[in-house]
This record gives sequence, C-alpha cells and structure tokens, in this order.
Amino acid sequence: MLVLPTVTAEELIYDILKAIPLFIYIVFLVRFVTKHLYNFMISKGLKHNVAVYFNRKIIHMMSGGIVALLVPLLFIEPFVPMFFAYLLAIAIYLPHRSRRITSWFQTEDNIYEVNFCVAWGTSIFVLWILTGDPWIAILPALAISFGDAVTGLVRNIVFGYRTKHWVGNIAMAIVMMPIGYVFSGLIGSLAMGIASIVERIEINPVDDNIFITLAVTAIIAIIYLLTL
Repeated sequence: MLVLPTVTAEELIYDILKAIPLFIYIVFLVRFVTKHLYNFMISKGLKHNVAVYFNRKIIHMMSGGIVALLVPLLFIEPFVPMFFAYLLAIAIYLPHRSRRITSWFQTEDNIYEVNFCVAWGTSIFVLWILTGDPWIAILPALAISFGDAVTGLVRNIVFGYRTKHWVGNIAMAIVMMPIGYVFSGLIGSLAMGIASIVERIEINPVDDNIFITLAVTAIIAIIYLLTL
C-alpha cells in the first residue's frame, strides 16, 4: 500500500529551504574540500587513481551518508530529497558530457558517481511512499554511502588499488548489518547482509550503487508487502 505524504505548499517550500543548505554543503565538499584532499594525498606520494578512489568514498560517507541520516529528521516528505539528488546527478554528469571532468574525484571510464545520486534519491522515495517510514527508507542510501565506502577503503588499504575482493564485503557486512538492525530489525540486518554480497556485482555502466539499492529496496519492499 502506497503512502503518499499529504503536504501543503508551505510545507513543501519549507522542505526546499532546508534542502538548499545541504546541497551547498555537498557542492562545497565536492568542489573544494576533496580537491584539497586530493592535492594533499598526491603530495604524500599516493597514486592519482588511489587518491581519486579515496575521495569518492569520502564523498559517499560525508555527503550521501550524513545527509541520508538527516533526511528523516529534517523532511516531512520524500519528493524534495529525491529532486535535489537528481539535481546533483545532473550537475556531476555535465563535466562528463563536456569531457571536462573534475579529475580529483571523477574518472573518464565511468559515471558511477551519477548512478550513486540517482540510486540514493530513488530508493528513499520508493521506500518512503511504500512504508511511510523515513527511517526504513534511508537504508539503501546508507548501504551505498557507508557500506560501499567501507568496502572500498578496506580494499584500497589492503591492496593499494581499486579491486573487488571478499575482504571488503566482509568489512561491509560487519559495519552495515548492525546498522540495518538498528533501523529495521532483522529485516534491515538481512537486507544489509545481502547488500554486502551484491556489492561485488558491477557491469559497466551499471555499478554496485545500483545493484545494492535494488537489492535492499526489493528485500524490504517484498517483506513489507508480505506482512501487510
């Protein structure tokens, strides 16, 4: 049963006003903070691709993760968070389109950071209107923000380059299954466990951001519908 929030125009405007500072925060993080971090990492001898990968995971956690946790606290509906996620997706797709990527966190061979924004906003919207519970709705976003970042950071520390290896998936499960339990009990823990396995799947241009959100959203949606 879909639960469409009833909001007034005034409430919608209020949500938009709350979203704008978060959007500015993300832009500042992406355009300035991570650029300086990239320069710092390069100055310490890290390879370009390693510094870029670390930056992407930092952005995952500091933008996608933190903002996802704020969504249930700040917003009364899922439309505005999804809209701004799509707006951000467009903003970071344009450098790819013009072939002038922001080299400290983007790569020419994929647009996975665009997938991240779309998956983040869509999953929150779908689960919010399905369950009516914004805390459950942010689980897929948390999985691709904190969970996927943990896998990448662990693998990069262990191997020194981007690779798919079970050590990252185990780290993701250790971190995310308890978080899933806190927000949605055994269902959330199960969803995060499966997401930790699905994270290994990547078929360019579809990446683990898409597969993780699809898996977590589908598991929660199916169990929710079966228990109505």
